[in-house]
Amino acid sequence: MVTEKYSHSNPSGLISPFGGKLVNLMSSPNEKQQLKQSSSQSTECSDRNACDIELLVIGGFSPLNGFMNRLEYESVVQNHRLTSGFLFGLPIIFDTDREDLKIGERVLLTYKGQDLALLNIEDKWEPEKVIEAKCCYGTTSLEHPAVKMIASERKKFYLGGKIIGLELPKRVFPCKTPLEVRSTLPEGKDVVAFQCRNPIHRAHYELFTRALEAENVGEEAVVLVHPTCGPTQQDDIPGAVRFQTYERLAAEVNNPNIRWAYLPYSMHMAGPREALQHMIIRRNYGCTHFIIGRDMAGCKSSLNGEDFYGPYDAQDFAKECSNELEMKTVPSLNLVYTEEKGYVTAEEASQEKLHIKKLSGTQFRKMLRSGEQIPEWFAFKSVVDVLRSPE
Repeated sequence: MVTEKYSHSNPSGLISPFGGKLVNLMSSPNEKQQLKQSSSQSTECSDRNACDIELLVIGGFSPLNGFMNRLEYESVVQNHRLTSGFLFGLPIIFDTDREDLKIGERVLLTYKGQDLALLNIEDKWEPEKVIEAKCCYGTTSLEHPAVKMIASERKKFYLGGKIIGLELPKRVFPCKTPLEVRSTLPEGKDVVAFQCRNPIHRAHYELFTRALEAENVGEEAVVLVHPTCGPTQQDDIPGAVRFQTYERLAAEVNNPNIRWAYLPYSMHMAGPREALQHMIIRRNYGCTHFIIGRDMAGCKSSLNGEDFYGPYDAQDFAKECSNELEMKTVPSLNLVYTEEKGYVTAEEASQEKLHIKKLSGTQFRKMLRSGEQIPEWFAFKSVVDVLRSPE
């Protein structure tokens, strides 16, 4: 029988994982065949399921040890807390339309020809998705991508229960485990996490490197650039392409103060709740600080263009949670490019009446398609080359 295994709390002078222990649900190689034979049925995972399974197995969602049961789910939906009292941003469940899957069964979870994990079904219920949407995303509008996801993609039933890992999903982008990332971080130093879901341009680079100079960041700190490479919004650049832009950029800048890793997480665009979720995950990966920008993980209605969250909702909520999470937030600077001084804060540009140069995302995509030269103050050449590649 497989039991939960944990790493020792704070073994290398790094911040301890959330809850004090890093969950590891992976079975040993000599157990796997026997474990598979103990399952009564199998069911195929969605891309989002596979991301959740991976983060559960490797401890990215510590202190969770499986998919949430109904009580845990309802506690997180309504109070952004586990029943144990620990903060948690969004529910982690397995969804299915299968009427025949029963409480008490052990089910093999498969994904694109792989056997990922075994789920011991401890709970099965039909969720109140309207309540989930309103509490987690602040709206029931199908114009919100996550509301649309839970309404039209997620299945009728939710399953909860502990899982046993068999193997991790094979991905184009290699995703280091929290333990592996922690082994690359300096002992006793601050680690500032930068989350993104799009290619990194010059302004992003200026933002996260300048974060090391923030008042609440100690000397000799490093930045962990940790992009999400799972499902995001429909119009986002695919994860495999984003991965190539990050790899090329890391090689180009070769900055010793930056660590790079990739996160198999599916975005929900949940604003404040998403900010909390990301901070918990990054603490498990060894980060002490989290860069949080205006309207982090926000989204707009495709009907009227209105934002679903205020520009500082995520920042304010993250600050409220930061003491309990034992992490610090680093507000992202509002940087602009000026003809006279390069990148400065918008406030400095205004005070000194500097000439600001702008390039919108729409203009950038148009220039990409037409083959026009992209100004280097806006985008790194290595990133542009990848985005223009036919592969």
